[in-house]
Amino acid sequence: MEGKKITVTSPLLPPLEEFIPYLEKIWDSKWITNNGQFHQQLEEALCDYLGVKHISVFTNGTLPLITALQALRITGEVITTPYSFVATTHALWWNGIKPVFVDIDHQTLNLDPKKIERAITPKTTAIMPVHVYGNPCNMEEIQAIADKYGLKVIYDAAHAFGVRINGESILNFGDMSTLSFHATKTYNTIEGGALICHDEKTKKRIDYLKNFGFAGETEVVAPGINAKMDEVRAAYGLLNLKYVDKAIDNRKIIAQTYREGLKQIKGISCLHDIEGVRHNYSYFPIFVDEKEYGLTRDELYQKLKDNNILGRRYFYPLISDFSTYRELDSANPTNLPVANKVAEQVICLPIYDNLEIVDVERVIKLISK
Repeated sequence: MEGKKITVTSPLLPPLEEFIPYLEKIWDSKWITNNGQFHQQLEEALCDYLGVKHISVFTNGTLPLITALQALRITGEVITTPYSFVATTHALWWNGIKPVFVDIDHQTLNLDPKKIERAITPKTTAIMPVHVYGNPCNMEEIQAIADKYGLKVIYDAAHAFGVRINGESILNFGDMSTLSFHATKTYNTIEGGALICHDEKTKKRIDYLKNFGFAGETEVVAPGINAKMDEVRAAYGLLNLKYVDKAIDNRKIIAQTYREGLKQIKGISCLHDIEGVRHNYSYFPIFVDEKEYGLTRDELYQKLKDNNILGRRYFYPLISDFSTYRELDSANPTNLPVANKVAEQVICLPIYDNLEIVDVERVIKLISK
């Protein structure tokens, strides 16, 4: 292997010396979980930063998806995308809901609104799209379909922290949106997540559901789960908020360097910024056209690996290809031609806030050979 290892991602870590005073406060208070001061402060700070009215923080990014479906009392069938992380569909399965896969748009890689309507049945109760790689879905078209058929819309916005379109947070669309604060994300609380809603009554129901359903010391109002974020991670997240804008600026420079360096390479394509969108540059996917490039995606992936550069075939395989879901009628590859093609071509290249440009250039040079 040649050169130092370049990992596909690396967590945004706040300065340790700045984190210690937060820990000292937690140790002094002896309040380490159950809606402590940092938990409350983080929810307030996130509402302010993200431009949303109500947010509930969770211990990871999967439980908000599960809880959103419970909070909105979703049943039957839900239309969703096969091109995502498995948690999107697992959340449906855990709620006893049948996922119905619909193909993606070849440009945005998000759920294709033009294909949603034909998948609706009398059992359909909701649509669960994903803002893939943080690129906004066509929210107006999706909402128009939802309104026409009386469906709820829950956005899996795991990748979309801080993303805005024409100045408006994309988290304000649909009935609810979920976020992931996993270590691999642009903003992290080590592990964590959040659920965004638009009114106080729904926020209260969410908070009951994530704390066993307790509405008081002796009253349980719903069959809830334990999904609370502890004080240590809430404090870490509060501190990390101070550094996320700089991290996004650094990621943008890296993305621009990749685009400039790769644009002349035949058979390699990438996504571009969307006009009016404030991106967070959470991932940098490229797509390999074997005929034009001369290598398959997997051959390039291995070539990078052999040179100590770790890419990620994200998302591959499709969720619809996993054994749990492949027997569903909607999982048939003939139903998902675009998603299948993209899944066979994608590699996410290394991108994180402290990735050095010299390392980005090394990746570009290897791909260009």
